[in-house]
Amino acid sequence: MKKQDYNNYRKFYAPHHFVFYPVLLVLMIVSWQNASKYPDQQMLWYFITGIFVLIGWLSFMLRQHYALGNQNRIVRLEMRLRYYQLTHQNFEPLEQQLSFGQIAALRFASDEELPVLVKSALANNLSSNDIKKSIKNWNADLMRV
Repeated sequence: MKKQDYNNYRKFYAPHHFVFYPVLLVLMIVSWQNASKYPDQQMLWYFITGIFVLIGWLSFMLRQHYALGNQNRIVRLEMRLRYYQLTHQNFEPLEQQLSFGQIAALRFASDEELPVLVKSALANNLSSNDIKKSIKNWNADLMRV
C-alpha cells in the first residue's frame, strides 16, 4: 500500500464516484435532450430530469450526512484521547478554540508533532490546509469514510 501524505490522502468510493454518479449524469443529460427532441412530451422529460437531479442530490447529501456525522464525533474523541496520552492534559479547552476542520487536520500529525502543531494552530490560527501542509510525518488514516 502506498504511503499516505498530503498529496494522496483523499479517498474515493468507486461504486458511488465512478459508477452511480456518472450513470446518473448520463440519465440527466439524455432526459434533458429528450425534452427538446420530443416537444410534445417536453414537460414530462423535464420532470424526469428533475427527478434524476433530486435523486443525485439526495444520495450525495444522505451518504455524506450520516457517515460524516458519526465520523466527526469519532475524530473528536480520538483527538481527546491522543492529546491526553501525549501531554497528560485535557484537549477539551483547546477543542473549543479550534474549528472541526483544524481538529481533523491535526489528527494526521504524528505523535511527536501533534502537541507542537496544536499550539501553532492556536497561536497562528492556521487553516486546516496549512496544518496538513506543515506535517512532516503523516499519520495515515486508511479507515475514514
